[in-house]
Amino acid sequence: MASNQREDEFTWGHQALRAGFAIAADGTLRLVRLAHPDDDLHAAPHSALPLVELTALGHGSGWSGPRFTGTAFGARLAYRTHRTERRDGWEWLTVVLHDPDTGLTAFVELASPTGVSVLRSRVRLRNEGRVPVVVQSVSSLLLGGLPGPDALDVHRARNDWLAECRWHAEPLRAAVADIHVDAHQHDSRAALALTGRGSWPTDGHLAMGALTERGGGRAWAWQVESPAGWRWDVGERAHGSYLALNGPTDAEHQWRVRLAPGEEFTTVYGALALGSDLDTAMGALTSYRRAIRRPHPDHTALPVVFNDYMNTLMGDPTTAKLLPLIDAAADAGAEYFCIDSGWYDDDTRGWWDSVGAWQPSPRRFPDGGIRAVLDRIRERGMVPGLWLEPEVVGVRSPVAAELPDEAFFQRDGVRLAEQGRHQLDLRNPAARAHLDKTVDRIVGDWGVGYLKLDYNIVVDPGTQAPGDLAPGAGLLGHAHAYLDWLSGVLDRHPGLVVENCASGGMRMDGATLAVAQLQSTSDQQDPLRYPPIAAAAPTAVPPEQGAVWAYPQPGFDDDLITTTLGGALLGRIHLSGHLDRMSDHQLALVRDAVAVYKSIRGDLARALPFWPLGLPGWTDEWLALGLKVPGDRTAYLSVWRRGGPAELRVPVRQLAGRTFRADVLHPSSAEAGRALWDGDGLTVSVPRTPGALLIRLTQDG
Repeated sequence: MASNQREDEFTWGHQALRAGFAIAADGTLRLVRLAHPDDDLHAAPHSALPLVELTALGHGSGWSGPRFTGTAFGARLAYRTHRTERRDGWEWLTVVLHDPDTGLTAFVELASPTGVSVLRSRVRLRNEGRVPVVVQSVSSLLLGGLPGPDALDVHRARNDWLAECRWHAEPLRAAVADIHVDAHQHDSRAALALTGRGSWPTDGHLAMGALTERGGGRAWAWQVESPAGWRWDVGERAHGSYLALNGPTDAEHQWRVRLAPGEEFTTVYGALALGSDLDTAMGALTSYRRAIRRPHPDHTALPVVFNDYMNTLMGDPTTAKLLPLIDAAADAGAEYFCIDSGWYDDDTRGWWDSVGAWQPSPRRFPDGGIRAVLDRIRERGMVPGLWLEPEVVGVRSPVAAELPDEAFFQRDGVRLAEQGRHQLDLRNPAARAHLDKTVDRIVGDWGVGYLKLDYNIVVDPGTQAPGDLAPGAGLLGHAHAYLDWLSGVLDRHPGLVVENCASGGMRMDGATLAVAQLQSTSDQQDPLRYPPIAAAAPTAVPPEQGAVWAYPQPGFDDDLITTTLGGALLGRIHLSGHLDRMSDHQLALVRDAVAVYKSIRGDLARALPFWPLGLPGWTDEWLALGLKVPGDRTAYLSVWRRGGPAELRVPVRQLAGRTFRADVLHPSSAEAGRALWDGDGLTVSVPRTPGALLIRLTQDG
């Protein structure tokens, strides 16, 4: 709740987060404090930033940035009023700013889950003037007054196809050169800026980052919740540092909107988590992600999914191939069975550029059709699932001719084609009706309870349908319409489970994760290259939503089988592999791992991640991921060895000073490895490579 101190100051927050605001001499409202209540970090008035920065044609063209100019539009948005409320376990603050010259009013909507040290922010703009205004950028969140670049390390994550979630840290000063600000009487114009472009929002980098204070006991982690373009940048200002979170901008994404009098635009959300270190900040983000997502039973049930694709059928399903796999998956303990791509392929020329009708292939399913296969899945006690790529229509598909041009992405009146496919624009009623009919047939008529929704093309910068001022605005409009469509599907079919996939993790953004139940973490097929992805995935997605492939094969030795299985046990295990060709001994290894997963999954849905060896490097020989269960009496640790010494001490400072019992839950063979608690950490022994252990720590007494 707000607590007025002086007329030009107020505070807001709760027991885990406190924000302080001050009205500057120019009338702008500035965020001068954002910290834990017992933290004394305050921004000096000259280093705090206006609460909002925006640029508009004729009023500061292009990206100006808070780092080196005072001419950005935010400097003219003056404070009007604010109001607070508490509802649904959240604290809310809405601040109203206004510019009398243009008539633009900004409603800054700040919120925080009670007890969680995360601030969520977005800005709603309304043109209350008399003439249209063309907006080119609007910040979602600005924060100045952070410690200077010499005191901070910046963390960012490369996110490439088959190599997701690769975090890297460097001194902020390495990106923001020391120009001797006092000598120049001017802030540095250097900044570290990352952007995501196109319809794969996390292609290249995750839409998040972090700062940690060297020796200072403070950390800041953030995400930009954009299903399309985004930008974040950190830099130097007034002998301190700043952070700016943005959705798409004109300069980076060809995004701009024209607001006629009375019209509004709302930015994407930005979220900033506070912590004493990177682990606690990431833990706060995890709690926050659970608070913003759509409720669904899957988030606590965590059923085991078998998917026939990875290193198995690879898009070539048939009745003959599926039936033995279905039986083997059921025997192994799977609870869902998803038939991946290819089930609709009845074209000898290939299916890539002919998809869109989503009807089953008679050639692939000759006896009773695909519905007989779905029935077999149900008979074996599993829920049937299907792969679908809903947003694309192949150029050879009859659907491409049936739907109007307005149902697809276009530029200059020309329908776009990307890799032999057209892209549906879900703002169009015909496009949405086509997908509603498709899903209602598959889910409603066929009884499919799981959809893996993939997306394998990239459109950049977007679409320019009638009414779109710029293609980036069209892309953002479609992306929001897609999530609205998906929400409508889940409203009609509340038991349906949806997995979000875009060639693995190319659409691993906060906005989509708030709607879908699961997130594909990678398409990586090498079981020895998957461990750093699996270990780092909880930085981007809560463990119970992060689908990690476990694809044991009959040609693997026992160590490789238990390693690929063990790497998924602190995420969302996604079984694959030719289980139907395995020996009884190999199948027993699979069943043991699945049984272990089922015994701990209730804890996974509540636990917070930590990384006792630091965030994993792509070539690290040892990796570790921990999950701490609320109450601090139980924790789990996955440890991988891909090389290096056979024994390693793993510090676990989160639990230091107490007595714990360490039990190796997986593999079940005692000779696979051991772990001993010494009061401050574990000594872990893995005698052979590759090896992976799942360890449970339980407090004695």
